[in-house]
Amino acid sequence: MTLDELIRSIHNEELYNCMNDELLAEQAKCLELQYDYNNTRPCEKEKRAELLKKMLAECGEGCYVEPPLHANWGGHNVHFGDYVYANFGLTLVDDTHIYVGNNVLFAPNVVRSTAGHPINPELRAQGYQFNSPIRIGNNVWLGAGVIVMPGVTIGDNTVIGAGSVVTRDIPSGVVAYGNPCRVAREIGERDKEYYFKNKKI
Repeated sequence: MTLDELIRSIHNEELYNCMNDELLAEQAKCLELQYDYNNTRPCEKEKRAELLKKMLAECGEGCYVEPPLHANWGGHNVHFGDYVYANFGLTLVDDTHIYVGNNVLFAPNVVRSTAGHPINPELRAQGYQFNSPIRIGNNVWLGAGVIVMPGVTIGDNTVIGAGSVVTRDIPSGVVAYGNPCRVAREIGERDKEYYFKNKKI
């Protein structure tokens, strides 16, 4: 299988062998940039912004990721809209595309994983995996420690509670949490008056 054919498999939810030497060489180049990003000093904001634009497939205006960032491909398959903020310890298993809308917030230690491995142990032992893209809408907030699994879409304006494991699509305009993550309620009129428990805006 040529490298081009392999890359097509990677992005089409097909099984492929990730232990290909050419593929690993391309991945290593991306990880070098990630290393540079994670070793910037706190005062080097401009350098971080420049590196982020080189690392990501798309990077909108005003995006910021607190180091350390951990990504299989250094963000090579990640598409950020405008004003995306990620707190410490963001993990992106970006073996295929991760799409993120505008004004999205990621709390510490959020994981988004596009990759999976076959249940069949013989295939796993040979290095086979598959990938399915993740899509995050606009104005979404993912709480601390949220894990988003392959193929999941999260709709606009939704909040995912801390520690949730998101295994299926979540609609727009809701609060959802749990393991597995489930919709708890719609975002409504009360949220325009209270920002936390009984604290008024």
